[in-house]
Formats: sequence, structure tokens, C-alpha cells
Amino acid sequence: MAKTAKPKSPPDVAKLTKAQAKVEHMRLTLDIERHDKAYYQDDAPKISDADYDALRKRFNAIEEKFPEFVTGDSPSQKIGAAPSGKFKKVRHAVPMLSLDNAFAEADVLDFVGRIRRFLKLGDDERIDFSAEPKIDGLSMSLRYENGELVTAATRGDGAEGEDVTANIRTLKDVPQKLKGRNVPEICEVRGEVYMTKQAFLALNERQKAAGEPIFANPRNSAAGSLRQKDSSITASRPLGFFAYAWGQISAMPEDTQSAMVGWFERCGFRTNPLTKVCHSVEQLIAFHRKIEQQRAGLDYDIDGVVYKIDRLDWQERLGFVSRTPRWAIAHKFPAERAMTVLRDIEIQVGRTGSFTPVGKLEPVGVGGVIVQNVSLHNEDYIKGIGGDGEQLREGRDIRIGDTVIIQRAGDVIPQVVDVVIDKRPKTAKEFHFPKKCPCPLHTDVVREETAAGEESARARCSGEFACPYQTIEHLKLFASRRAFDIEGLGEKQIAYFYEQGWVKEPGDIFTLPARNTKLKLEQIEGYGETSVRNLFAAIEERRKISLERFIFALGMRHVGETTALALARGYGSWKAFHDACLKVAKDDEEAMAEMDALDQIGETVIASIKAYFSESHNRGIVERLTREVTIVDAEKPKSNSAVAGKTVVFTGALEKMTRDEAKATAERLGAKAAGSVSKKTDYVVAGPGAGSKLAEAKKHGVAVLTEDEWLAMIGQ
Repeated sequence: MAKTAKPKSPPDVAKLTKAQAKVEHMRLTLDIERHDKAYYQDDAPKISDADYDALRKRFNAIEEKFPEFVTGDSPSQKIGAAPSGKFKKVRHAVPMLSLDNAFAEADVLDFVGRIRRFLKLGDDERIDFSAEPKIDGLSMSLRYENGELVTAATRGDGAEGEDVTANIRTLKDVPQKLKGRNVPEICEVRGEVYMTKQAFLALNERQKAAGEPIFANPRNSAAGSLRQKDSSITASRPLGFFAYAWGQISAMPEDTQSAMVGWFERCGFRTNPLTKVCHSVEQLIAFHRKIEQQRAGLDYDIDGVVYKIDRLDWQERLGFVSRTPRWAIAHKFPAERAMTVLRDIEIQVGRTGSFTPVGKLEPVGVGGVIVQNVSLHNEDYIKGIGGDGEQLREGRDIRIGDTVIIQRAGDVIPQVVDVVIDKRPKTAKEFHFPKKCPCPLHTDVVREETAAGEESARARCSGEFACPYQTIEHLKLFASRRAFDIEGLGEKQIAYFYEQGWVKEPGDIFTLPARNTKLKLEQIEGYGETSVRNLFAAIEERRKISLERFIFALGMRHVGETTALALARGYGSWKAFHDACLKVAKDDEEAMAEMDALDQIGETVIASIKAYFSESHNRGIVERLTREVTIVDAEKPKSNSAVAGKTVVFTGALEKMTRDEAKATAERLGAKAAGSVSKKTDYVVAGPGAGSKLAEAKKHGVAVLTEDEWLAMIGQ
């Protein structure tokens, strides 16, 4: 493919005509809204903080030149993104606003100058500032009434957040009751939920061992951990909380920002010990430089320093402009980068066969961390031709021997951000993406398809369980905590047993005890009679397993824990599910329609199940495994419920409960909550705005209920 020309830098905003600015304003609006959703709702940012800040800076410059472009829906008038809908919504009594950014020392001088002009202060009149590290976490508002914690809510869009009270109660840094006397009747304490770097790395190791997606950075892991429906999952993850602000308070305990932070500490909160009161611009900038130097040594992520006017009466006089306070600003750090040489590119094969090219670097320090490896994402990324995933820079390819600039995205995951073409040696070699898997079978490499059916930039081995690389990862998932949970059979043991030829597929694990007369594990270094006896006892304990865990343990692509649970509840027994899978593998339309009707099950999952059970090798593995274990049926519907055993579909806008609450209630009463209507559907509960599903119900003669009729039927 021909290389495209190096993209030109965007024209200076000052030189844009009104027509040009309008077009770019619309484009930037869409980009910012897309990235806001990825960051605030999905906890999966697509670009670095520095790149996002650059988008915002250019967008604001356009609106400053053309104020007529500003509307109520403009990103400049919004904060964050609307709540995701996973949790109950909470209206903030006082909006949770964002901060304006300063990227250079000149911006800080302008910030202080604006304050002096607004307050009509002379150059010699001292202004005190409270300066604190800007934690890169998830903003949180904690509401206390009569000293007791009653609600915890995320920032959301600033006006409305998500209720995560049950999960917040699991954090040791959050007191359930405020300490001290004279606590205000109403007190909203605000701060940041975060995860330490050490805890983040440990969590990713556990995620990897369980075959679960790994988090990109501590901020994402903190947000993902907090947005769990099961609060026990949140409790299992080490989250911290720094208090530094407030919302509604019925009586102010102190009259300065710094004194309020001290009061939070006396109430039982953890506050950042690096917070400092500065008395001049020079002290602010010196503090910023000092914190930037300490940044790499901190065990939590920060991306700048926040300056706030210390006097609260001055804060009140200064007030707000648009979505930001006039009395505070975030002085951001530049992205941490380093230059090094790319020595080689290797291919790693994941559990699902996905190929990840990994760059082997000349070791280099970035922000106090020695970086030797870097993900190169996919073939298109290396070629510099874009694709549906990450993109370096169009027209820039990456070659072995190149000098590259790397950046720690989110300060943790390293990535290549540019190639220094001027330093490219004549010996630099183009990397040719393999057409065959590096495994001994040399199976074909195929491109994945996107949801739209188009070819993706991501490649994978087509060998499935026959590929040794995938087999080892499948076996690790199988024995992991969230699948069969076999104690004493970790990643190292799985890899060793596989290399020795003792465990080649899941069923082999359960025949190990019987084969040990030949294997004699107790004679292997690192084992002994006690450890072998404990391992075999753990294996025996796991011969009985729930249906949802068994389905998840099979390691089918796109079938995670939530999907496995939906399938287990939908079919009830292994026999029913297995029979359905075999029919789906043979393109049985009725079986596919029945599976598609299940809630949370769609074309992608069905295609994956079809591919898995169409392969005779996989069917053999499943058959041999089921001879060794007992699969417990999913929990049976409650027989005393009016809707037990019925299939119900919710459509339209429900007014008395969220869609998720309605589904959860139906399942609790023994009904099956489906995502689409079929002839096997018993009821369709239709709210205002019901569309195609209502038409399908009429077509199949399915009973249609209003929300009130449904509530009456279930006795609510």
C-alpha cells in the first residue's frame, strides 16, 4: 500500500475563516464527546491526557474567537459525560465542576493576573493559594447527614452522577461516620478515588491469570473497580481516597481552603500530605517543579498540580465562569517521554489467538521506570497506515533499528508516539507480519472482523485449542479463580505440566491423580508428598462446578463471566445448553433465534459459540472433560412467582424503574429477561417510545403489558 503524505499541522485558529472554524468546531465537538464517553462512562480512554488537552485547548480557542458558536450543548458548557445507566442516578445538590488548565508558566501568571483584576487587588497585596497534586483518579462526592454516610456518587456530567454507595462503603479511607463534635447536619465531602501503581500491577497480573481484560492504567482500574454491580469485587481491590473539596454544607467549619483540608483529616479522611500553602506566583511554580520531580517516586498517578485561592470569601466573590471556577486552575505536567532504539519486534499469542507485536527496546528510563518492551498494537500500526485500532502517525512506519520516542500513556503503559526518521539507519529492517502462527502447527493467521463485518486491523491464529500458545492460556483460564478455581495449580504449574506433556487439555487435570503412579510428582523439585496431596485434594474438590463457571471455563471468545451467567440462566442445564450449541454449529435457525433472544446475547457471541462447537477438536475436549466433572444446573425459577419460568422482554422508556432494575426483578422472580422478541416470549412490557419490539410482539401474538400491569402482576 502506498504511503500517505505526512499530515500537515492544523492552521492557526487566528487564521481560520468563520466557515472553516464552524466546520472544525463541529468536528472537535464530536471528537471531544466521543472521548468524554470513553473516559467517564467506559473507563477506557482512547487517547492520552496530553492529546485530549490539546483538543480542548484548540476547541476553546475557536469558541473564544467565535463566541456565537457556543450553545448549551457545547462541550465547553458540559462536564464529563452523562451517567452510564448502570447505576441509579443521583442529582448533585451543588454541581461538581471541572477545572481550567494551565500548560505553561505564562498561563499561571495570567491566572493570577485575572484574579487581581477581578478582586481589584494591588500588585503588592499578598494572595495565598492552596496547592496540591492533581490525582488522576475518579472524582467522588460523599454525602453525610448527621455525621452518617448516606450517599456516594460519581461526578457523571457534573449535575448528575451514579450512586455507588455500596461500593464506596468498602473503602477503608472513607469513614462511615464523621469524627469530632459540631459536625454539620449536612456535609458533602469530595475527593478522588484512586489505586496505587503497585496495586494496579498486581491487579493486572490477577486479571491476566483469570483470562480477564487488563486495565490500561490505575485510573481505569480504579473506575472499573468502583463501577462493579457486586460490591464484594470492589472490596477485593485496594482503592484509596483523598479528600480535598466539598459540595453542600449546612455550616462551614473553617474559612480557608487549607483549613478545610485539615478539618477533613480530623473527621477521619485521608488528605494528601504534599498539599502546601503558597504566597506568590514564584512559590506556585517552584512547588510545581518540585512535585514534577517527585512524580515518578509517588505510588499513585498525578498529572499536574491544582492551585486554589485559599480564602473562601474570595472564592465566593470570584465565582464561576461556564463549567469552571475562576478561583482554581490545574497546572498540567507535560507527557513523560524518552528516546531509545527499537532492537526487535516479537509476536505474542494470547488466549484467544490474538497477535500482539511487542517492540523490544534498548532499556530507557521514563518517569523513574525502566522500559524495555512496548506494545505495537497491530500490523497497520507498524506500517503507519491507520486501521480501526491505534494509530501512530499516517505515513510513519516503524522499522527494526529505528530511533523511537516513547511515552508512558497514563504514566504506566508505554507506547511509541513517533519515529525519528532523521536517525533511521540504512540497516533498519521492515517488519513483515507473519502469515502463519509461530506455533509448531504453523496454522493460518486471519484478520478479525469488526462489528460491521469489515476486516479489522487485529490478527489472530486460527488454530484455537490446537495451537500450543493458546492451549496454555486456555488451561490457565480454566484453572483460574473465576473458573474452576483449582488451588495450587497456577500459571507456572500449568506451563510446566503442559511442557512435560502431562496436561494437554482440561480433562487431563482430573486424571492426574490416577496417572501419578507413573508421573511421581512428589519426586519433582519444588514438590513433595504434602504439596502433591494438597493439589490432588484441590482437584477432587472441583469435580463439581456450577453451569455458569463451566461455560466461562471453556474459554470461548467473547464469552466472559457475565455472558456465561446469562447463558446458564437462559438454558438452565448443561444438556440444554450443549444441545443448543451443537444445533447452532449446524446453522439451526430456530436454535440461533432462541439464543439470540436471551438478554445480553447477540450475533458476536453466537458466532463465537458456533465457531467453537463447529471444530471437532473442541467438541472432543468438551466430551472428555464432561466425563470427569459434574455440572450443577443453574438456579431454578421460584415456583411461587406468577412469572416463574416465563420469558419477558422490556422495551420503551420505563418510568418507575430502570431497565436494569426491571430485568433484575424479573430474574429474581424466576422469569427469563430476554433482549429480543420471539414466538417463545410470554410477555412484552412496553413503555412510552416502544418500537420494533412492540411490532414483533403483535406479529407473534405475544401478550403486551404496560409497566403498571407488569408491577401488578408481580405484586409490586
